[in-house]
Amino acid sequence: MANDLDPRLTPVRRFGRELARVRKEAGLTQATLGKRLGCSSSLVAHIEVGDRTPKSDFASRCDELFDTGGLFARLCRNLSSPMGPDWYIRWSDEIEPHARALRSWDPLLIPGLLQTEDYARAVFRGGLATSDREVEDGVSARMRRKILLDRDKPPALWVLLDAGVLHRLVGSPEVMNQQLDYLATMATRQNVRIQVVPQGVPCTAGWASGFIIAELPDAPTVVSVESAGRGEVSAEHDFVSMVWDRYDRIRADACPSGPSLDMIKEAQGQWKHQT
Repeated sequence: MANDLDPRLTPVRRFGRELARVRKEAGLTQATLGKRLGCSSSLVAHIEVGDRTPKSDFASRCDELFDTGGLFARLCRNLSSPMGPDWYIRWSDEIEPHARALRSWDPLLIPGLLQTEDYARAVFRGGLATSDREVEDGVSARMRRKILLDRDKPPALWVLLDAGVLHRLVGSPEVMNQQLDYLATMATRQNVRIQVVPQGVPCTAGWASGFIIAELPDAPTVVSVESAGRGEVSAEHDFVSMVWDRYDRIRADACPSGPSLDMIKEAQGQWKHQT
């Protein structure tokens, strides 16, 4: 049986599993829940096992009944979300917002949580998006992810960047100038630490792919690894240990946060002169 972190757990099955969990915690039978929601117990049963796709009004009634703060509405939106593949939606909606610490390595781009809107738009336009609507949906989703950094108790964010990211043109010189200005500002936050791996360092541990490690308060550590537009989310112990080892080896080659901030500001100045 697929566990909660198994990529094979589809959005429909995930909705059903959460519904069954919340219902049981409330001490309700499927028949009783059906009466309270104004539907049949058969519909509840089919939704819980993933045989039926719930509608938005059903999700809203579940949130109201169980006071789940919009959980089922979010899960329902994921059923037909144009924002990305299932593994990415699971990460951004169900894992990342609950992390107490996030550690990432990015060899090619500014990480999504630290992207400006214009930088993100340029990334999506150069990626797999096939229409302006898909681009804007992707940008909106990425900007919503950043809300977690503005919470009263935001997660600790540890970012490792390859120096080439600072000099790689994405969008335009103006976009890069604004992006690196924002990156420098974020680097001064108490909960954010950014370290740059300088050019010329043979960082072989990081050539394969970028990744994020999420430390969760009441669950095993989870990693997200993405390469060439494909991703994997896993809590499997050996896989997580391998990614942790890779992170430690990359960090050993990175500059401390102070000199890294100087490198960011220097690169920003170069882009500013081109605007």
